[in-house]
Amino acid sequence: MLEKIFKNPLTLKRLQRFKEVRIAYFALWILVVLYLLSLCSELLCNNVPIYIRFNGNSFFPVFEFYSEDIFNKNGKQTRPDYKKINNSSLFTDNPDNFMLFPPIPFGPFESIEPGSIEVSNNVCLEIAPLPLIGNVNIKKDYSIAGSTSFHPFIGKGKNKVKGLVLTDYFDLPEELRGAVIKRFDNIKSPCVIFKTNNQSGKKIEISLSNFSPRKKNPKTVRLTFREKEELGATYRLIFKKNHESAVIKITSLNQVSGIWDKILDKERESLLSFVEKRFSKPVDSYKLIINGKHYIANFIKNDVRFPFHPVPQHLLGIDGAGRDVLARILYGLRTSLTFGLLLVVCSMALGIFTGAIQGYYGGFVDIGCQRLIEIWSALPFLYIMILMGSVYGRSFSLLLVCYGLFNWIGISYYIRAEFLRLRQQPFVEAAKCLGVSSGKIIFKHILPNATAPVITFFPFSLVGAIGSLAALDYLGFGLPPPTPSWGELLFQAQQYRWAWWLILYPSLALFIVMMCGVFVGEGIRNAFDPRRYTKLE
Repeated sequence: MLEKIFKNPLTLKRLQRFKEVRIAYFALWILVVLYLLSLCSELLCNNVPIYIRFNGNSFFPVFEFYSEDIFNKNGKQTRPDYKKINNSSLFTDNPDNFMLFPPIPFGPFESIEPGSIEVSNNVCLEIAPLPLIGNVNIKKDYSIAGSTSFHPFIGKGKNKVKGLVLTDYFDLPEELRGAVIKRFDNIKSPCVIFKTNNQSGKKIEISLSNFSPRKKNPKTVRLTFREKEELGATYRLIFKKNHESAVIKITSLNQVSGIWDKILDKERESLLSFVEKRFSKPVDSYKLIINGKHYIANFIKNDVRFPFHPVPQHLLGIDGAGRDVLARILYGLRTSLTFGLLLVVCSMALGIFTGAIQGYYGGFVDIGCQRLIEIWSALPFLYIMILMGSVYGRSFSLLLVCYGLFNWIGISYYIRAEFLRLRQQPFVEAAKCLGVSSGKIIFKHILPNATAPVITFFPFSLVGAIGSLAALDYLGFGLPPPTPSWGELLFQAQQYRWAWWLILYPSLALFIVMMCGVFVGEGIRNAFDPRRYTKLE
């Protein structure tokens, strides 16, 4: 039958017209290659070896299960940890033993050991200038009743600020004085900000917060001071441990050697002690003063925490559970395309059968089926999916069945319309006169002439099924964890918004597959279009 189809002149003409739309033709090959690669995922991306040579015997773990007892002789019948066995003395003692892992030796369910990820063990000491911020409470005569971190603004000691007169150190604008008077008079006032200079000529920003009237007039008014000078450069020093893992030394100073020499010996010792601690655990920031200017020191180390950014061993990064994102995307591609193909084929088969029965017989059968379809289509799919999942548990087959029960309705309308049109054609009347059975007329005579909507809508239905699966997985109503899924990776991206690789690569994979499906659909539509020069460009 397939031979007859592909030798049909009309079919050959449509294939030629499809090939003329180059972008659709290449998109079809991209989808085919991607799907074939996903079907071979175990050979491309897996933590199970393809081949093992052990004590003169050959094993193929990808194709056959072997218990742990075969390699460790410990009596356990559980699945072995091949990577652990590969590094054990029992395996390495014999030089003829070896394991051949796939090109990407990580499985979609394997949690990566943090210690196996190669990252820099250096500590970066980042010294950044810190803007001065201080508060002061003043009385009506502008004498200082109390302060917090204000003494650097006037160059006095911490305990020598109280009692000083603020106007002796700052030239306060008249607008600021008026705002202060309103607060002392218990008058409602908005937040205001003023700029002035101190005695040294440095730019200072003074702000007063919102004020609401109180039962009694306030005795003091609080002003907030902020330094508005240019902060200057941020300095970075790189430290590492020597071979004895005891002494910390600077490995890269470049232009920052001057700032290191200006730090007091006591604070330099404190910084070195914090750097040494940072090699083993996180350390809080440290404030220091260099030549009268305030700085904050941060101790930065590239710690391994999940999700983790892309590294040479994991090109697309690691997700929140410590699993390789490339492996999850590759296996998720197989899941998405398999689900889409099965769903579209099953739903279209059901839609074709229903539409054919309606369109061929018409009358009461057509009207009755249409009313039943309208009632069925009014049922809320998402609620049914949630209910079925809570009763039977989430699974691939349950999702396929539930989604397929609703996905066939659209194509049945097109098949019904085609059958209503074609059943009046002379070749159908001739078949009836010859006594051909209704089944043969439907499936052998009318259906081959009504397949144009089916073939045209197939790619678009596939794209819709893939997008729907990703959306359901994202919402938590799709495939059960830990099934590899693009929607599940996108859900993780919402939880870890700083992990850009969790949103970029799954979205890119979903975009490429759906876009290729749309291009293929446009190419098929052009091939079946009777207007010769209407094509996608």
